Amino acid sequence: MTNIDCNQLAIDIKNWATDLGFQETAITDVDLNTYKSYVDKWIENGFHGKMDYMARNIEKRCNPEKLIPGTIRIITVRMDYAKEIDNSFSKLYETEKAYISRYARGRDYHKLIRKRLQSLAEKILGTTNKLGYRAFVDSAPVLERALAEKAGLGWIGKNTMLINKKAGSWFFLGELFTDLPLPLDTPTSDHCGTCSACIEICPTKAFVKPNLLDASRCISYLTIELRDAIPVEFRKAIGNRVFGCDDCQLICPWNKFTKQSQEHDFLPRHNFDDIDLVTLFAWNKQEFLEKTEGSPIRRIGYDCWKRNIAVALGNAKTSEIIVNALRAALSGHSDMVKEHVEWALAQHECG
Repeated sequence: MTNIDCNQLAIDIKNWATDLGFQETAITDVDLNTYKSYVDKWIENGFHGKMDYMARNIEKRCNPEKLIPGTIRIITVRMDYAKEIDNSFSKLYETEKAYISRYARGRDYHKLIRKRLQSLAEKILGTTNKLGYRAFVDSAPVLERALAEKAGLGWIGKNTMLINKKAGSWFFLGELFTDLPLPLDTPTSDHCGTCSACIEICPTKAFVKPNLLDASRCISYLTIELRDAIPVEFRKAIGNRVFGCDDCQLICPWNKFTKQSQEHDFLPRHNFDDIDLVTLFAWNKQEFLEKTEGSPIRRIGYDCWKRNIAVALGNAKTSEIIVNALRAALSGHSDMVKEHVEWALAQHECG
């Protein structure tokens, strides 16, 4: 490494990353000590709900060099995913339609970004001839928002999302752990100011306070991570959200700077940006597997998918087609799905 100009290499890495489709790249070290006490208290308070994996490997999560020995630098990247720049809440008021979180409407981002990171690593290797590395995309105990904040890609806002002053928060993150002594980038400052719109808009009041989320109350957790029955107290608040929730991003004033993604893979599939709940509810298991192939939605499984849509149908405006669809689902499904169907029918006073 003595013959490598690391300053020039860092510049080259950022240029290569841009050529590969990343909107921004920054570099940080592995010191996450300032974040560890937050993580420890978050777990101690049970704010991770039933996401048991969050409570495991805390030391590796907060010490990247323990996850991948030899790591001294993290190259962090972000990639825009929004295919629409209208941050209107109008779709949430169309109660017969399904609301699917923006990030999940297209193909699964994990493989796409990991493949690009692999290509970036190969370009670096072609220059250095020796490189220890590992690419991550939300796939291991990695504090990706903390690393991105430390690298200067933005700041962790009151809604716990990473916010970029020039691009808002509609983007994915990825990391390349390396053993290269690259120069470090400078963190940015917090620009949330006195705004608390994201805290106030949350349908289930999941924010304990600014920058502190009780995930067990979050609609994204309830519709994606939770594998049991959705607590009755949250069902009305879920509205027509069948996979995830974007409210705290839709309301964020920094998202007026959203850039439209140029990635074809992030285009909505199967009309996931504009589709009737009844249409989705009619899918059998085979249709679900076929139409969610290569989608983040598939990982929740068919039962949770039916559960979520049943809740949304319960929140929809009463109609004969909705009531009939629910009644038809009273048999042939798991007890969990049946419970939510019965709840939904009760909302239409026809249990």
